Amino acid sequence: MEYPRYNPASDNLPLSDDELNLLDDMLAALPSDAALNIEALDGYLSALLLSPRPLPELPGAAWLPTVWGGDGADGLAPFASGKQRKKLSLLVLRHLHGIACQLAQRPEAWEPIFSVAEQEDGAELVDAEDWCTGFMIAVDQDATAWEPMFERTKTAAALAPIALLGGDESQLSPDERARLQDLNWRDALSREVPESVLTLWTQRQAPQGGTD
Repeated sequence: MEYPRYNPASDNLPLSDDELNLLDDMLAALPSDAALNIEALDGYLSALLLSPRPLPELPGAAWLPTVWGGDGADGLAPFASGKQRKKLSLLVLRHLHGIACQLAQRPEAWEPIFSVAEQEDGAELVDAEDWCTGFMIAVDQDATAWEPMFERTKTAAALAPIALLGGDESQLSPDERARLQDLNWRDALSREVPESVLTLWTQRQAPQGGTD
């Protein structure tokens, strides 16, 4: 089974709002419980771009099946046809390249896909848990490459809110688990994530992946 490979030199065709909604619907319709939702996908793709290992070095088979929860023995599951699989793959690749181009060209305008809940008083609470979960899935897939990032002072600090919201809850302290139940604290933590990503992107572009 062949998988498309990410080509950073391809034309940038960012997904329109309608296409993002279509991708969201396609992911939601997949029968696999392990399939990513649109927020987790956005985080997963962002982590692939921020990884110390250049994404073009990874074949599509190394990361694409995670999006839909893995392939079956026939290479189609959970898809009804190869055409459906190809359509979703191409949308994912376009979204991936759109994120890459925005981070490279206008990082200050980049916006992740987070869940936002409007409160009765009109205030909005942001929850980046799904986004961060997707991000950490990519980290766990290439833990050896990411390990130095958790050891350097600046990148470790940037990764901290992402790991808190999207990491293995069993690795958190009782106090951290309790605080994550506070929606306002989750909101504050979630709002730190975009700046964390920009810090990681800056470090990613620096020689040798940046230093402390």
